[in-house]
Amino acid sequence: MPEVSLAQWNEFLRKHAHAHFLQTGEWGELKSRFGWETSKLIVGGSGAQILFRRLPLGLSVGYLAKVADEQIRISDAEQFWSEVDALCMNRHAILCKFEPDIWVSGETRAVRRPFEVVPSGRAAVPSPHNVQPRRTITVDLRQTEEIILARMKQKCRYNIRLAEKKGVIVRAWADIATFHKMLTTTGKRDRFAVHSPAYYQRTYELFRPAGMCELLAAEYNGHPLAALMVFARGRRAWYVYGGSTDEERERMPNYLLQWEAMRWARSRGCEEYDLWGVPDEDQHTLEAGFAERNDGLWGVYRFKRGFGGELRRAAQARDRVYKPLLYRAYLVRASARDAG
Repeated sequence: MPEVSLAQWNEFLRKHAHAHFLQTGEWGELKSRFGWETSKLIVGGSGAQILFRRLPLGLSVGYLAKVADEQIRISDAEQFWSEVDALCMNRHAILCKFEPDIWVSGETRAVRRPFEVVPSGRAAVPSPHNVQPRRTITVDLRQTEEIILARMKQKCRYNIRLAEKKGVIVRAWADIATFHKMLTTTGKRDRFAVHSPAYYQRTYELFRPAGMCELLAAEYNGHPLAALMVFARGRRAWYVYGGSTDEERERMPNYLLQWEAMRWARSRGCEEYDLWGVPDEDQHTLEAGFAERNDGLWGVYRFKRGFGGELRRAAQARDRVYKPLLYRAYLVRASARDAG
């Protein structure tokens, strides 16, 4: 089995500067502390990090998060996927979920990719469930700050300037405990799940020394009002975790906070800022409904649309199925969870 060490994996990633941060050794180390097992596989010039979650009766599920085309060569693809299958079957996996790190330009467009080259007789099936958000907004950071601001909605620019005028200051921060309280407050307000304080602490400890993350806080008179954790690797940056208090919201701290996160990303040479998740609807539906709807991610879309980015959709996840009967049960349970 061509599994490799963390050091070997880091050497592989040095040759793939634009791989997603969810493929980094730091992410694998993080997940291994919180219920997952991590394997790193290199076949020829191709490789991927695979996460495994243990299930009862010695079973498991595998997950390849955001693997880019550049990580899998066409010439290696069939052997690579054969090794993935062997590893997953050795782990008694019901399935291995694979999310390609690519955007789709249309709802039905099909482009042949390395992940579509599969061993004979074991094609992956389209999955009804993606782990990471399928639709997002990305902001082009390649232009000057003036042009980036000019592309934003007028109200968004106004709120950024308003926050500055009202004395909001954004700075690097390290108070994970207070950050977690903000996340909890926001999670209750917007109805999303929050990890434990230890999870964010470990994330910060792994990624910040590697230069791939910063925790930023928006403060007024030295009192923190909002904070976010931004990640960067290669030409891309991602806003993944963020929260705010219910205090001084009229000072618009979140707008200035996002702008300063973009400026931080630009200072690191990033060309794209991913706002990480909006409702999985097309542009027309989103624009028609954002003013009235507040359920799910609709309120998030109302905020994020102001930054003038491009609405994009990630490729659909695919499931490599090893135990068909148990896979059907898995789909039923996942559908019930989504409905709840």
